[in-house]
Amino acid sequence: MAKTLAKVYSAELEGIDAKLIEVEVDLNVGLHSFNIVGLADKALNEAKERVSSAIKNTGFKPPTKENRKITVNLAPADVKKAGAQYDLAIAVGYLIATEQIRPFSSVDKIFIGELSLNGEVRPVPGCLNTALLARETGLKYLFLPRENAPEASLVNNVIIIPVATLAELINHLGEAAAIAPHPQTEFQPEDLGEADIAEIKGHEFAKRALVVAAAGNHNILMSGTPGSGKTMLARTLVSLLPPLALEEAIEVSRIWSSIGLLKGSYAKSRPFRSPHQTASPAAVIGGGVNPRPGEISLAHRGVLFLDELPEFRRDLLEALRQPLESGEIVVARARNNLVFPARFILVAAMNPCPCGFWGDDEKECRCTANEVFRYQKKISGPLLDRIDIQINVPRLNFESLERAPGDGARLKDAVRRARGAQAQRFEKSGIKRLTNSELSSKECEESIALTKEANELLKQVFNRSLLSVRGYYRILKVSRTIADLENSEFVEAPHVAEAFQLRIREE
Repeated sequence: MAKTLAKVYSAELEGIDAKLIEVEVDLNVGLHSFNIVGLADKALNEAKERVSSAIKNTGFKPPTKENRKITVNLAPADVKKAGAQYDLAIAVGYLIATEQIRPFSSVDKIFIGELSLNGEVRPVPGCLNTALLARETGLKYLFLPRENAPEASLVNNVIIIPVATLAELINHLGEAAAIAPHPQTEFQPEDLGEADIAEIKGHEFAKRALVVAAAGNHNILMSGTPGSGKTMLARTLVSLLPPLALEEAIEVSRIWSSIGLLKGSYAKSRPFRSPHQTASPAAVIGGGVNPRPGEISLAHRGVLFLDELPEFRRDLLEALRQPLESGEIVVARARNNLVFPARFILVAAMNPCPCGFWGDDEKECRCTANEVFRYQKKISGPLLDRIDIQINVPRLNFESLERAPGDGARLKDAVRRARGAQAQRFEKSGIKRLTNSELSSKECEESIALTKEANELLKQVFNRSLLSVRGYYRILKVSRTIADLENSEFVEAPHVAEAFQLRIREE
């Protein structure tokens, strides 16, 4: 057999970003072998068995001893390759190299997909990420599993070709039977939540705090006795948030797609993640042997709920400092650093002491003063300083349970109006932010206008309460959010007073 070389494109995920990979297939005279080179992992090395069987069962001549030496090179060679998404590209490259299919131009095409032994194309993670790569690099066509087509079609300016079997793909490339491109996915967000705030009876102060948190994307800590309603309140926060915009949906979807959680669709509502206290730092923060997004990234543009906050590992809680400040997490490795987005609302809940009844008017606490102190000290000062709103959730009395629930629609409308006011202000000021919580200290000074009385009150709060500089700016941003809820152009003294009240828990 004459020496023949073929080259097609595929993609590799580095974190949540897709990287273009050249798949080169070379046939040459020599002892029979089928080698995959280019830092391939075990799953990828096993591709030669899947590809051989798929080609044979599709009706073409598979790699055998008569084919002599077969080398598949994945370039660039210094990038680690993992997964089964290269099967489709390797099969196409082999068929081109052996001249079993008509030659075609592969310079504008990407092939991803796992092959079964009978030639069916199975879904793989990261198809949306690969579609974004195709758009960025100017590649026109993306061939992928049929089940992954809806998520990838969320990206415009890329022609998505859904493939069910290897035979179907070969007929398309040989112009025997064309595969119809998948139509552009019409983005339809869903306004869903874990629970509706209209279901909550009583807790007016806590509901007001949740409205402020939702309007400005502020972190919130709720402390109270067991059964006071902290978990239920936390689950209603998603229902207050506005529906995802298209760009936000793409941001969320590419994170979920990178680890195969989309299941062929896309993110239609804001995520709500609630990891257990026994979760490892890598599971929550991100990382691992093959670094992948953690719970804080899966909660991007949504809510991360940490119930029983002091029961989480200390190193895990301290690792939250960076993402709470910057909206992203950097996973450092020897070869390179991976950056995962992590712009979420942290909702934390805790009891005041190990037994849960310290300071309760109805039930006596069984903990010693030292036990209470050690329990509360599990939450470090620097972490608390990054939580904008800190409130107590008291026990409800029977009269509160008999009252009619509040008007949830009114609260949701207030949040949407406040977010709209922020968007208009940021656009007018040229600030590329979505909510008040994302403002830097410089942007706070440029975009937040205070009345003379509000400025004087803020000065007194700073001097008398021993606030850190970070705490000062966080009160300022919460004040701006409260002013937006009140439809006020300026931050006034009552707004500052409420922001301070929402930050200081009575211990």
